[in-house]
Amino acid sequence: MSDTLHLVCPHCHAVNRVASTRLGDAPNCGRCHNLLFTGEPLALDSANFDRHLTRSDLPLLVDFWADWCGPCKAMAPGFAKAAGELEPHLRLAKLDTEAATDIASRFGIRSIPTLILFRGGREIARQAGAMGQSDIVAWTRRQLATP
Repeated sequence: MSDTLHLVCPHCHAVNRVASTRLGDAPNCGRCHNLLFTGEPLALDSANFDRHLTRSDLPLLVDFWADWCGPCKAMAPGFAKAAGELEPHLRLAKLDTEAATDIASRFGIRSIPTLILFRGGREIARQAGAMGQSDIVAWTRRQLATP
């Protein structure tokens, strides 16, 4: 990681610069003054997806889901708890594939839930199917440890 990271605010979507050594210090957004890390997954949509994907220096783990999907609903609590465990070293987000069909189509989402891990705006790993919190955390850490 570089000395300064760009982080997109989960509230106002402004890009902030934060020293990498201060990630664990509960940094605030320079524009809206809310916390940059909430310990919860961020809800993404077609309007803000690309900003979080391309303007943040942190890896981004996205849960592609839909409201009608039973396994998606079953995985949601574990995914939310994983956010509290994995932040501030990466951002966790959820994208409703029914509301953002353009994004789901762009990434070829064929089954849900599907987790996609991005780094530097590029997909580095994908996992289809529901997982529990510990499996989400372990899978994500394994993927990020791989060069």
